[in-house]
Amino acid sequence: WLRKIWEFFIVGFPGLQPEYYNLLAAVFLVIYVTTVLGNLLLVVSFAIAPNLQKPMYITMLSLALSDIGFCTVALPKIISRYWFNSGSISFYACLIQKHFIHYFGTLNSLIMMTMAIDRYLAICFPLRYPILMNNWTMSHLTWLSWVSATIAPGINTIQSTEMVFCGSNLIIHCYCDSMSMNSLACGDITLQKDITTTVASIVLLLPFSFIIFSYISIGVSIIRTTNNQGSLKAFSTCATQLCIISIYYIPRLFVYFTPYMPYFKMDINQRLSVTMFYGLFPPLVNPLIYYFRTKEIRLLLLKWFTQKNEIGPKMNIMAVSK
Repeated sequence: WLRKIWEFFIVGFPGLQPEYYNLLAAVFLVIYVTTVLGNLLLVVSFAIAPNLQKPMYITMLSLALSDIGFCTVALPKIISRYWFNSGSISFYACLIQKHFIHYFGTLNSLIMMTMAIDRYLAICFPLRYPILMNNWTMSHLTWLSWVSATIAPGINTIQSTEMVFCGSNLIIHCYCDSMSMNSLACGDITLQKDITTTVASIVLLLPFSFIIFSYISIGVSIIRTTNNQGSLKAFSTCATQLCIISIYYIPRLFVYFTPYMPYFKMDINQRLSVTMFYGLFPPLVNPLIYYFRTKEIRLLLLKWFTQKNEIGPKMNIMAVSK
């Protein structure tokens, strides 16, 4: 009963001095607006441009929507906390935020695995690619990712509803997540922690393992090809994408498994800095890495801007003639 009426308080970075609160809130706001606008541009482009409705862009669309969702769940509350000192959050609101934080994290992992499958088939089996991967196949793969991503967060959320929370109500994080909420639970929750760690390991390690396998295969295929210009272009694209994937996975694995490393410790501010970095940096730069480096999207944007520049003088001429 007490658990249902409890309010938590989002602390954020415990070592941050109050004079920097407004600055950090402004930085988070800029990140949020930039991320949403950059990813929303792809969503609009996909909706109005028939030539972008291809398997590769279907995965990009899913990634863009997932990135918008994650930032929308994660950032407004911490911005409010630092700008207006409004860090209070009800138990159920915290539970919902935690659920969607882990949902979009899981979804991103599955989408990046789907993108790796697409790139693997396109580069390693170019002649069979149109048969193996089409819009119908990719649509069902992305739909499966969106649905199956609910399983792990669902298990975690059910566990949290069965816990009893006592003592401090301070969430030492920028948002509600499993680790911060589990630290406030009463009694022995070893089993819940083990289940959470196991599920997180499966969600992260299985897609990451396949992504590594696919990019190794892509690298071997690129080395064997005789088209030097095509090889260089494919290698540049894959290397850039692999860097972003590494930023997404490696720090996350590091944070998750640090508690099980007795000889390595991170203080809470370091852990939060790493967590916010791997949570916010990929959604921020994904539009640059995946979208604006793509020739078809660049041509589409150039066409839009050209048309806009042509319309302006015509409107002025019409106004003068009247």
